Amino acid sequence: MSGARHPVVLVSGLSGAGKASILRALEDVGFEAVDNPPLEMIEELVRADRGEPRRLAVGVDARSRGFDADAVLATLARLRANPALHPELVFAWADESVLLRRFTETRRRHPLAPQGRVSDGIAAEQRLTGPLYSAADLVIDTSELPLAELRQRIELHFSPDAAGAAAPGLAVQLVSFAFPAGLPREADIVLDARFLRNPHYVPALRERTGEDSEVAGYVAADPDYAAFYAQIVALLNLVLPRFVQEGKKYATVAIGCTGGRHRSVALVERLASHLMETGWRVSRTHRELAREGHGRRGPEAAPESARIQAQEA
Repeated sequence: MSGARHPVVLVSGLSGAGKASILRALEDVGFEAVDNPPLEMIEELVRADRGEPRRLAVGVDARSRGFDADAVLATLARLRANPALHPELVFAWADESVLLRRFTETRRRHPLAPQGRVSDGIAAEQRLTGPLYSAADLVIDTSELPLAELRQRIELHFSPDAAGAAAPGLAVQLVSFAFPAGLPREADIVLDARFLRNPHYVPALRERTGEDSEVAGYVAADPDYAAFYAQIVALLNLVLPRFVQEGKKYATVAIGCTGGRHRSVALVERLASHLMETGWRVSRTHRELAREGHGRRGPEAAPESARIQAQEA
């Protein structure tokens, strides 16, 4: 570990979006986690390490004493000026409707509106933390993200083993989605697969998903599929190495179709295999399948203890 930069992760986000779950996931991959210390103590916590290099994760949000987004960013800038440190800012986010549901399910008050409406607290916190959302190295949208996938994503990005990847410093997240349900907020690149022929109109394939080999084969038989897929690979072959050169830590590629169940899923599955074979660190999320409760990705299929809850803000 001689000469290694000490990783320091500041974890912020909206109340109810799963910040505590992220801190616990970081603990599982070897980080020492400290939640909501006074802002002035963050640099002291980092300086307190005089022995073996340690991996430090610090929770910082609007509940922190003396919270101020500009002060957090100033602290982060000072940490980044230290050549012995490798600081990153992670922000947990979720749709307002999801946050409202989580607070309703747990019957908890919002910390910024203890005597008022939860929606007022959410709005106030969005204003306070907006600069952190914009400056974050990694934004994690937990709206429809099962806890198991959240942990998997943290492991992909922050596990010590990740340093051995062929492309250190860049993790690629692939997301399939349905355009009518909205674009993934974290997407760096968005691709549209709606022009490919749709398995939805084939009765034998309609209820299956793009993870099924027959569905994937049907999509791949479209006369323009091969050219489209080749163009995607060529684009990523160009862009991903440039992201690495720029020091970008995370890249999210979103592929959408009409229902988010067939064409986009099939493309994400094939692209994930290709990128992993060529040495990239890859994770994938099928957003609409998760919302429908398919397999382990479905938050509704998971036990209550395995879902992100408002008390974990």
